[in-house]
Amino acid sequence: MPGRPLMEPAPGAPRGHGGGEALLGELETLVQDVVRTSSWWERHGVDCAILALSLLSVPAGFLSLRSENVLVLALGIIILGVCHYTLTVKGSHLATHGALTESKRWSRIWELFFVEVCSSFSAEYGKYGHVKMHHGYTNVLGLGDSSTWRLPCLNRYVYMFLAPLLIPVLTPLVAVERLRKVELRSAVRTLGLISLGLYAHYWLLLNVSGFRSPGSALLCMFTTRSLLAHPYLHVNIFQHIGLPMFSRDKKPQRIHMMSLGVLNLPRLPVLEWAFGHSIVSCHVEHHLFPRLSDNMCLKHCDSGQVN
Repeated sequence: MPGRPLMEPAPGAPRGHGGGEALLGELETLVQDVVRTSSWWERHGVDCAILALSLLSVPAGFLSLRSENVLVLALGIIILGVCHYTLTVKGSHLATHGALTESKRWSRIWELFFVEVCSSFSAEYGKYGHVKMHHGYTNVLGLGDSSTWRLPCLNRYVYMFLAPLLIPVLTPLVAVERLRKVELRSAVRTLGLISLGLYAHYWLLLNVSGFRSPGSALLCMFTTRSLLAHPYLHVNIFQHIGLPMFSRDKKPQRIHMMSLGVLNLPRLPVLEWAFGHSIVSCHVEHHLFPRLSDNMCLKHCDSGQVN
């Protein structure tokens, strides 16, 4: 990451003039200096360790589901649920931004693993929707305005408390629907990796956890994959919705767009672990410097350098 631009500028944004651009350039220099002097452990190691620990905890979750003790069974569901969101939200988010490693080859491998195998979504559409549209046009109406989270046909209670349960079901269905728009080779790869991830989860429940029927295994899959669906949806809503919105023709300079249209949420250890600092308490820093890892975002957030 040293020497590599940390910002993903909005397409068509003016360059090289204006107080906002000058201030952003100065901030970029300060952040880049901190990145250069930070160790690999700070830049990537902390987040990689969290993801590795989550992967290593998965067998304990599956084995706990063999128990007839209700508390042990509940513990297994919690372990698998938290690990699932750590890999699918934190892992996919960092991999999509290339923040896990400085190697382009390994960045691509981790992106396919976390987004397609673990999250059951298309890596291409994940990057397009999140990096190009959401980051490039944050809170710009019709582009990066988080409109995918709006369902005006549902009342507030259904939307906030029942709709999140549909996320693990809708995610692979949306991914499959969008495969029509990609080239055949990418579509076959994505479909294969999504199927691998879903079937591996199902197979492990039957053969390791000892579930005796397909129905009970599928119910357990749904339960673990929806364990943190409510906070996941709520966090994605309150990061941006309710803050100032901008039109395509009159959007402010990037530093002002980030200052007005992005919000840092209060810290909560479980969500910080599963979703990552850049999604919860360091979201402003993340939008200014999307290629920083969660730990580096936290470092700048705690230092107050970006604020």
